[in-house]
Amino acid sequence: MLSDRHRREAAEILYVAERRRAPVRPLTERYEGIDARDAYEIQLLGIRRRRAEGAVVTGHKVGLSSPVMQAMMGVDEPDYGHLLDGMELREDTPVPVAAYCAPRIEVEIGFVLGADLPGESCTEADVLAATERVVPALELIDSRIADWRISLADTIADNASSAGYVIGEGRDPRALDLKAVEVSLHERGPAPGDPAPGDPGDRGRILATGRGDAVLGDPATAVAWLARTVARFGVPLRKGHLVLPGSCTRAVDVAAGRTYTADFTGLGPVSLTFS
Repeated sequence: MLSDRHRREAAEILYVAERRRAPVRPLTERYEGIDARDAYEIQLLGIRRRRAEGAVVTGHKVGLSSPVMQAMMGVDEPDYGHLLDGMELREDTPVPVAAYCAPRIEVEIGFVLGADLPGESCTEADVLAATERVVPALELIDSRIADWRISLADTIADNASSAGYVIGEGRDPRALDLKAVEVSLHERGPAPGDPAPGDPGDRGRILATGRGDAVLGDPATAVAWLARTVARFGVPLRKGHLVLPGSCTRAVDVAAGRTYTADFTGLGPVSLTFS
């Protein structure tokens, strides 16, 4: 385990990297023996600093919850992080690519909580009972670690690569089989082969497809796992919070001038445009 001094130093390195949009080499190369508990304490130092600056925690996320994403990032278990009010994005407002280090998007079935979740005893049934609605979501992820060369400790310390999110309206989770929700991610933009602007109902090229059961077999399982995991650090999942359980598809790099739309069976679409 790291000393408190090294944890504070690591948190400062990540804070400056994000502010300057200047990625740094992996913490696992800087600090021999850094583990997941060190990394979560580093994350919490960063979150406390953000809250002292006025940020509000609006939810939490699970990352790397599908075999595809774990293989892509070279890790063998999920990670977790906080969502803040400054991360909220809008479908009608373009997102500047230059504001991030190496932005990507993920397709997620989000959970808006209508009641607090229990901690270490949380089950999938508890998650469904406490969820006010499930929503179509796109998460914007960004790594303050250069070239996405992350281990599990790196990404946890870096707030699970959190950067932004947008959600749609959603519906009662009990009205859907969340495991069977099918998703597709489409891209439109000024590239050869794009459909002409204005084509009704045409969302552009399909970049990725997936299903709800790509997320630990059931998105509700990922939420229950998160509640149990963060409870060990005294972090509750509260009424009104949004929980993003992990991506149903691979992550996709984004580019300026492109619009990305995720379609969910039973939930509808949600989009982000980048400038």
